[in-house]
Amino acid sequence: MPVDVSKLSGGSLIIAWQLKDKNVLLVGGGDVAAGRIENILIADARITLIAPRSGLHPQTKAYIDATPRITYHDRTFAGPEDLAGVDMVLTAIDDVETSREICAMSRALKIPTNVADIPPSCDFYFGSQVKRLPLQIMISTNGKGPRLAHLIRKKIEDSLPAGIENAIERVGELRTKLRERAPGVGGDLGKKRMGWMTDVCNTWELDDLALLDDAAIAKLLDDGWEKGEVPRPDEIFSTAKRAGQIQLPFSSLVPMAVGFFVGVACTAAAVHRLSARR
Repeated sequence: MPVDVSKLSGGSLIIAWQLKDKNVLLVGGGDVAAGRIENILIADARITLIAPRSGLHPQTKAYIDATPRITYHDRTFAGPEDLAGVDMVLTAIDDVETSREICAMSRALKIPTNVADIPPSCDFYFGSQVKRLPLQIMISTNGKGPRLAHLIRKKIEDSLPAGIENAIERVGELRTKLRERAPGVGGDLGKKRMGWMTDVCNTWELDDLALLDDAAIAKLLDDGWEKGEVPRPDEIFSTAKRAGQIQLPFSSLVPMAVGFFVGVACTAAAVHRLSARR
């Protein structure tokens, strides 16, 4: 089948970069740097922060005091020696020329680099992120409209159901327990595992997945995986548990509340009109 690739251009490769225990150099300590620190700490990396103390943002100071994962140097960037043993370089300073020099040094050493506010000097972008850990969603305009990316992020955040974080955590625990029962990578068993997990996620609502605990996971595996079936939530949980713990998302409560109060207002208006006629 012919493939039209004419529109496959102008984007970025969106990936989840694993930085656990990697060394990240951050040059600068202002408000932009504070945001970078949050992103890097979430990824479980170590940070070397170089910036004069006089220019530190209060949030940057708080991060430095809060964790040993940040090694702080109260000075300016010294040169190539600061790049030794570094896995990623981030600059967040107002000095454009120095930023470009740091970028050139980093690229000469093949170290991935991001220079704040200078897209041509960036090997990658941070984008605007939704963070409902473990859920992360990145919105990128490829450097063309950061403010628009922020507005789009807000719309996505507002549309997410309540408790989605719990559902994702429980599904992760279910996958781990399933792998313990059916270990191995690839092959027919791997396909069977993937197919069963897909069926569970397609069949169960997020609210039900969020209710999974160790006992429910064991029962789901016993009555489902072992028998090649996907039990319904009401076959795993008691009616009382589902009724008592499942909470409607805020987005669904709003129209319900609005409808209720509109109904009350309309009824009151009708009663008033009838009273007036009498």
